[in-house]
Amino acid sequence: MQINRRHILGGAAAGAAALTLPSIVRAQAASAHVVVVGGGFGGATAARYLRQFAPQIKVTLVEPAERFYTCPFSNLYLAGLRSWDSIGHSYDGLRKAGVNVVQASAEAVDGTARKVKLSNGQTLSYDKLVLSPGIDMRWNALEGYDEAAAQLAPHAWKAGAQTQLLKKQLEAMPDGGKFVMVIPANPFRCPPGPYERAAMVAHYFKQHKPRSKILLLDDKDAFSKQALFLQGYKALYGDMIEWVKQSDDGKVGRVDAKQREVETTFGTRHQADVLNVIPPQKAGFIADRAGVTDASGWVPVKAESFESRQVPNIYVLGDATIAAPMPKSGFAANTQGKVAAAAIAAELTGQALPTAAYANTCYSLIGNDYGISVAGVYKAQEGKLIEVANSGGVSPIDGNAAFRKAEADYGSAWYQAISADIWDR
Repeated sequence: MQINRRHILGGAAAGAAALTLPSIVRAQAASAHVVVVGGGFGGATAARYLRQFAPQIKVTLVEPAERFYTCPFSNLYLAGLRSWDSIGHSYDGLRKAGVNVVQASAEAVDGTARKVKLSNGQTLSYDKLVLSPGIDMRWNALEGYDEAAAQLAPHAWKAGAQTQLLKKQLEAMPDGGKFVMVIPANPFRCPPGPYERAAMVAHYFKQHKPRSKILLLDDKDAFSKQALFLQGYKALYGDMIEWVKQSDDGKVGRVDAKQREVETTFGTRHQADVLNVIPPQKAGFIADRAGVTDASGWVPVKAESFESRQVPNIYVLGDATIAAPMPKSGFAANTQGKVAAAAIAAELTGQALPTAAYANTCYSLIGNDYGISVAGVYKAQEGKLIEVANSGGVSPIDGNAAFRKAEADYGSAWYQAISADIWDR
């Protein structure tokens, strides 16, 4: 299906506009305090838009890092198409907007007393709490893969030291070596991310190590934008990339990080020169400590506001949530942050709950001038999130070179725009 991007983005903009609240808020809101934990796509958005929707409300953002490095576009860093600094963002813009930024980690949440304990010894009281904790790895869900193993076979699924380690390993790998990636079953952060990473590593190899090979061992039989990725791999990289699906012995059951070796559940062993293991995941640890996760390790939320279904007055955003059919993506977290901010501001100022509207577009780069995307618009209906009929789709399989280049340009423009929307203004 060919996407009418003007309609998609226009609809998303209209939805955001519909969330805007009156500038005059009730006096009692001036004493209200909202604490936001996590300064990524969801949390930083919620903090900024709370200040915009209800400026009398005190907003505190709790975030240990001085700069936030995005997972989106970190694959381009591996390819040599982006510098490390270009995917880092400071919190100065949020301070300028009136957000109190506390550089610490949240260690515990008391949902009954409405208090958050921080790593610096502070305890913050809140009227409403927003958690945007991202993901944590399920260590040892794959036999042999724990935190120590990640220092030898990086996951690089949180942008930071792991990403830089993986890049150093790729640079040190001999020409003719093998890069092996282990890909988990759903759900996990950024469904198209592993397949874009494979393309970006292939781009780097084509420039610097053209005799090298890439092996993708997948715990699934299908993935996001599959036909488009496989078409792009063949067009740009020939037979450099091999994808092995779960039913063809792609599921890895054991990792030996020291030997850079993996073993599938059928007993097949694969040796790597560089081993990238993306393990199963769960919501960031503070979600569990706040009591908002369920047995799945993820957070069930109300579709109308992203308030926790388990603990009142706590809202959870982004990758940590159970929000299907919305994917776990930066774009999705950004729209969720705006809806949650509007819902919180409305409740604290005595307004009616706004109608929730959500959108997502995931851009993926296969080559320097070769982009693809998937888009969707979502709404709350009878307490559940549903995709609006005929609202999106994927890039056309028969797109020409000019179309693919335009998609690559759209992706770059999206990154610049969303970074400005959240952090860089």
